[in-house]
Order: sequence, then structure tokens, then C-alpha cells
Amino acid sequence: MLVQRCAVPVLAAVTVLTVGGQTRIALDKNSYSLADDIKLGQEASTEARSELPLLNDARVDEYVEDVGAQLVEGIPAEFRHAGFRYTFDVVNQKDINAFALPGGPMFLNRGMMEAAKTEAEVAGVMAHEISHVALRHGTAQATKGQKFQIGAVAGQILGAIVGGAAGSVIAQGSQFGLGTYFLKYGREYERQADLLGAQIMARAGYDPREMANMFKTIQAEGGGGGPEWLSSHPDPGNRYNTIVKEASTLRVQGNADTGEFRTIKSRLAGMSPALTGEQIAKGRTSAGTTTARNVERGPIDVAPPSTQYRAYSPASFLRLSVPANWQSLPEKDVQIYAPGSGYAQADGGGAAVTHGVQIGVVQGGSGNLQRDTEQLVQTFARTNPQLRASGRARRENIGGRAGITTTLSNVSDVTGKSEYISVGTTQLRDGSLFYVIGVSPQSEAGTYEPVFRRVRQSVQLSDR
Repeated sequence: MLVQRCAVPVLAAVTVLTVGGQTRIALDKNSYSLADDIKLGQEASTEARSELPLLNDARVDEYVEDVGAQLVEGIPAEFRHAGFRYTFDVVNQKDINAFALPGGPMFLNRGMMEAAKTEAEVAGVMAHEISHVALRHGTAQATKGQKFQIGAVAGQILGAIVGGAAGSVIAQGSQFGLGTYFLKYGREYERQADLLGAQIMARAGYDPREMANMFKTIQAEGGGGGPEWLSSHPDPGNRYNTIVKEASTLRVQGNADTGEFRTIKSRLAGMSPALTGEQIAKGRTSAGTTTARNVERGPIDVAPPSTQYRAYSPASFLRLSVPANWQSLPEKDVQIYAPGSGYAQADGGGAAVTHGVQIGVVQGGSGNLQRDTEQLVQTFARTNPQLRASGRARRENIGGRAGITTTLSNVSDVTGKSEYISVGTTQLRDGSLFYVIGVSPQSEAGTYEPVFRRVRQSVQLSDR
């Protein structure tokens, strides 16, 4: 039985006593209106509810909504925005993950709830996500990224969701769209969400130290590769100690614990196992929602790359050259250059590329080129199960800066054949990761790799 979703309105401010001085947090510069946050979040949440396998268990849904409602009441008055409505959905996915969209919609994976040891740990993750919404981090981050204008803002949010999990990069037939634009935050925004989340927890009646404990639980559950949540919510540094220190300045108001946590955990344990992200992606592909349409699997007749090159400037800080017979295709959250028959539209949105290059930027990097490049490749691999390394990464100058080029192989959803992929990366001045991805059939790698190399060498970066 599906229970009616209850949107939680922003209520009146709750008075809170503090011990010492809690950290004051200010909203960042934002060129988007509150109406933009609401519209973008609602569009994306509608798509998420249609694409993700929601648990749809009335008892679990009611429990999560009760916890969420208490946390929403704890949002400080200065971060209550007219029209924001917080909703809470449970996704029947094993991966430890959660994400919230501009304006209030939140999605919490069943795997996150199963990993938690207490209700307050679950509340800690939810308070952190609510803080990202209340601080308007999604559109504030988009404001900073407006120097790289490629595609519709709503599509950038949807890309992350349709990819199967927030923070993932969608890639069907080497459709490496950057879906992390709104959902992968930098370390300063993570720090702010930790601090405000702790304050919200105390105001709502939860011990903020449980948020710190939950992050330790997430780290432990993730093993060597780390859980999905940490890939989109990087550790801002000394996370545990920072939250515990903030907690010492706060006084918990009452006891919000519902007493239902153990019952809910037992209920989840008695259900069929949750789906993995790979199972969800395969299920959607087999249903035809993300494969390229109107393209027969098999050889594709594509004109060889021209020996003449044409210069483009897809963003104010970027200039590069590509073969003159390739088309410029601004595609949601990446810029694509490909021959006319070297790409196909995908049912899930975007283009599945068989020949060409794709340009993008990943914000919120660690500042370490090798680590951020490895993270990018790992993110691609989550939605491309047949993606493999095919050679050692090598150092290469890109845009006059130190760069790394990684060679990969994959199986194209468009042709069903092996394909060659090169990923060139370097860092922008603000620590973001700039990348150039080249894609061609493996059988044509000898023709296309020199082209991809020339495109990388033509890159000119003028970011400040």
C-alpha cells in the first residue's frame, strides 16, 4: 500500500539555548531565485520518483517522514525559505547514499538506514542533507560554475539522478554526462552542512555527536572503495572532531527519538534484499530507458576526422580546436564535438557518443590531480560495468598545465562493440577538475588517438 506523501512546510522558529558560541554560517552568493530552487528541485524529484526503485513501504515511509518533520522544525529562522517543502522518499537501493534537491525533496537509500546504528545516526545524515537545501548550496554552486555555460540547469540535476545515484556520472554508450554539478559539493559546503546539520539536530532534540558517529559508520561500511555518499560529500577535513566541537556549544532540546528504530531495522531485514546500483542501471537499460534509440547495433558509417581544424570557445575560460567536420553539441552538462553520425540521442536524455570528444568540469575536487582523476574514472565505472583500464596513466601537458591521460576500454551500448576511451585531466585554478574524453571504436583507435591528442594539446585555459 502506497502512503500519500506529506510535504513538510517550514514552520515557525524554535527557540534554542546555546552553551558558548555556535558557529555562525552565512548564505553564499546566489544568482538564482527561490522560485528557481523550487522549480528545479520539483522537476528533478518527479524524474527521480519515476526512475528510482522506491521502497513504497507505508511503515518505513511514515517513520522517515516523522524524523524529517522534526528536523525541519529545527531549521534556524534565517534559513527558512518561503515555498521550500521538504519531502522524504526511501529508495530500495543497497548502496549507502542519500541526496536532497533544491527546494527540499530528499531521497534516502535503504542501505543508509540499514548501516545506521541508531535513529540519531539516520537523523544526522538527514540533517546534513537538509542543511545543503537550506543553505541553497545547489544553486549557489551553479552560480559559481556559470563561467562554464553548457546546457540546461535542470538537466544537470536530472543527469545525476537518472544515472542511478546522486554523485554518479551517467554513461550509456559512453555518454559521460557530468551529473554531479548540483549534487557533489566542495569541502567548504560540506563543512557548512556538517555545522548547520549539528545545530538543526540539537534544536530538533537529537544529539549532534551522533552525526559524527554516523560518518564514521559510513566510512567503515564503505571498505576500500568508499561508499557512494562519500564520493559526493567529501570529508572537509577533521569532520568528526569539528562536529563534536560544535556539539559542545549546543544544548539538545528534549528527546526526539521516536523509539521505532529497532522495529524499522527489523522490518527492513525481513524484506527481500535491496537492489544494487548496478542492478538498477541494468534494469533500466533492459527496459529501454537509457539506450540510444533509432540506431542499429553494429557498424556505423562515420566520415574520418578532417585534417583541417576549427577553433571553438564553449566557455569564457576555454578555447580548443577540433576537426572541421565535427559538430558542436552543447549537451546538458557537457560539451560534445562529434561527426554527424558519431552520436545518437538517448531515451534518457543526452547523447550516446561513438566517435568524438566530450568536455566537462568536476567541481569540488580534493586539489590532488591524481586522486581526483582516479575518482572521476571510478565514478564512470559505476554506471559502465564493462569499463576497464587498458594501459598505465601517463603525464601529459594539457592547457599549459600538468595533466594526466588515462586510457580505458568499454563496450558501446550503441554498437555492441569494444571501444577505445582516453580521459585527459588537469586542474583549474579553483581546484576543479577539467577533463577531455575521447571515444572511438577500438578498431579505429589508431586513427582517433592522434586526433584526441591534438585536441588535448590545443586546449587553452584562462581561468583566474
